[in-house]
Amino acid sequence: MNPTQNRFGYRPQAQTQALFDEGLRQHMLRVYNYMGLGLVLTGIVAFFVGSTPALYVPIFSTPLKWVVMLAPLAFVFFFSFRIQTMSARTAQMTFWAFCAVMGLSLASVFLVFTGTSIARTFFIAATMFGATSLYGYTTKRDLSKFGSFLMMGLFGVIIASVVNIFLGSSALQFAISVIGVVVFVGLTAFDTQNIKEQFAENIDQESQQKLAVFGALSLYLNFVNLFQLLLNFTGERE
Repeated sequence: MNPTQNRFGYRPQAQTQALFDEGLRQHMLRVYNYMGLGLVLTGIVAFFVGSTPALYVPIFSTPLKWVVMLAPLAFVFFFSFRIQTMSARTAQMTFWAFCAVMGLSLASVFLVFTGTSIARTFFIAATMFGATSLYGYTTKRDLSKFGSFLMMGLFGVIIASVVNIFLGSSALQFAISVIGVVVFVGLTAFDTQNIKEQFAENIDQESQQKLAVFGALSLYLNFVNLFQLLLNFTGERE
């Protein structure tokens, strides 16, 4: 008998695959943990600011609201350009800071919509996100071919949203919401598969931590945008 075999087959290869699968499972769990904790932080900040007049009045009744609204976008650009050079610890701290700033930006949600409709929309978004992320993780279908289409859709939604700030068209907002939901559902599956495929057991712990943080950021953004777009359909205004 070949010394690398036993009566059950190629044990070393089986062990290697099992170790890889366990490493991948731990990596994905780390990604979802970061994302989940980021959402909790965002929710706490948004609720606290949205229920405290001494905080939300100076922000949303002055030009400071534009700074708060655009700050998350600045964080995303900073993350994208600096992720390769920053340490894992810096990446984590930047992610938590981003989630807190996003909470400031989302505080207006509690001023516009009822708490019941916010909670209902959150669970709808969580269900949709969970289902599509699970599909992205388990499917054998290569989703990379949809990447360029989804990115074009994303840029289209962003540009249309900026234009509609000045137009204030309800019809355009409805179209943006419908297309946006489709785009972010697709991006959730695409990004999940991409995070899974980027995992490599032989990279150092520092790089794995940064991959987990950046993966969490991608999924976090998909969820937050999906939640905001669904509010346009299911949210009940105060």
